[in-house]
Amino acid sequence: MTGDTANAAHLPGDPTLHLKATELQLAGQYEEAASTYQHALSSTPNDPHILSNYGGLLAAKGSFDQAFIFLSRAVSLAPDLADAWCNLGNALQQMQRYDDAIAAYARCLRQSPEHTMALSNLGVALDAKGEHAAAQNFHRVAVRLAPNNPENHTNHALSLLAAGDYPAGLQEYEWRWRVRTTEHHGIPGPTWNGAPFEGRTLLIHTEGGFGDMLQFARFIPLAKARGGRVIVRLRSELAALIERSTTPDLIVMESDPLPDYDIQIPVLSLPLALGTTLETIPFPAGYLITDSGKAARWRDILQADDTSLGFSSPPLRIGLVWAGAPHRGVRDAAFVDSRRSTTLHTLAPLVAAVPDAVFYSLQIGEAASQAKSPPPGMSLIDHTALLKSFDDTAALISQLDMVIAVDTSTAHVAAAQGKPTWMLSRYDQCWRWLSGRNDSPWYASLRLYQQETPLDWSTPLQKMTLDLKIISRTLRAEIVAA
Repeated sequence: MTGDTANAAHLPGDPTLHLKATELQLAGQYEEAASTYQHALSSTPNDPHILSNYGGLLAAKGSFDQAFIFLSRAVSLAPDLADAWCNLGNALQQMQRYDDAIAAYARCLRQSPEHTMALSNLGVALDAKGEHAAAQNFHRVAVRLAPNNPENHTNHALSLLAAGDYPAGLQEYEWRWRVRTTEHHGIPGPTWNGAPFEGRTLLIHTEGGFGDMLQFARFIPLAKARGGRVIVRLRSELAALIERSTTPDLIVMESDPLPDYDIQIPVLSLPLALGTTLETIPFPAGYLITDSGKAARWRDILQADDTSLGFSSPPLRIGLVWAGAPHRGVRDAAFVDSRRSTTLHTLAPLVAAVPDAVFYSLQIGEAASQAKSPPPGMSLIDHTALLKSFDDTAALISQLDMVIAVDTSTAHVAAAQGKPTWMLSRYDQCWRWLSGRNDSPWYASLRLYQQETPLDWSTPLQKMTLDLKIISRTLRAEIVAA
């Protein structure tokens, strides 16, 4: 979503103070700007322009409830102030009040029909509701009016991708590197365009989080098939698993010096270079290869768990992940994480579906402490202290019967092995899961349970619980047969 609107064109009262606050806001110095706005409002508390700018700043900082208060005052004082309506729409959208946000953007556009931020963000709000055809009408106008605005292009790209239009969406998605909130990868050299590169070296490097690398690593063998030498640069936690599964010529860590190479490409640009469409996504049945020795060790550990719990035959084993990484240093990622994550106790209904199942915590990070006090009746085992890398996690998952997770990297580890994986997906779900589907062309074993109401996990949990009752019989039969 495109950021807040700060307009310095009208600054009553002390113009120097107001101008300073606006300049600080536009420069991203939010704390200094907030203090300056507060000072300005102490002398002119009912100036709608200051209220609008300050409300936009509060929304950018994540203080959405406070932003709503100031922005509501701004539009009540000046109903014709377009920027205030746009900022109010932005705050409402982050509060996941999408219908109200759409109404606010519409009020903005009645005052200023070519307000490109409102046009683009109205498209984003419609995308969140799954109304991509309508959204793209607004994205196209925003791009036409501001053809050099990277936020508008990126918003348009995400809409196209969520609708499944990969050829157009992937092309537009290359604008992401110019967005203010995205740090450029900083890897110099020409970007590979998919052409054969015999006798040359291609550097494929990390982009985004662990899940992005895990999902798009499937394209590494296809890139290698078009040319010479392939080097993959990634984080150490992924190295062993990705190297074994995709067999590049060389793996280097992000902490290592850059190796010699001729051409480079970020991993999320591989689908564009390779001409990927929805129908040609490679390896949906799985492509990650686990370490056989580690898998055998986990088999022994889980058999010991069975014995300690009194099972004479293997129980149904289900891995759980209930939260993503908080990403507090990255504003937009932190906002998304707050919507995709839940708590272990939210998953309590699963116990009633399979009362004799054994659940395994796969949760890493701050939320992992919740495993110490599972919901009543849940048999939860936590071996995560033994997980030092994604290679370890993959080996443990290989010994489970299924994984239930929110949209985080562990879900990719499971689904990319072909393990039955059920994902709880937020209302404004990521573009890669497409709209109106409970399956995925990316992973044949993935089943999606999307929120029908923002921030409400009850309906997807009800559906999942019912489905789990049914499928658990099949899984148990497979366990007995094995």
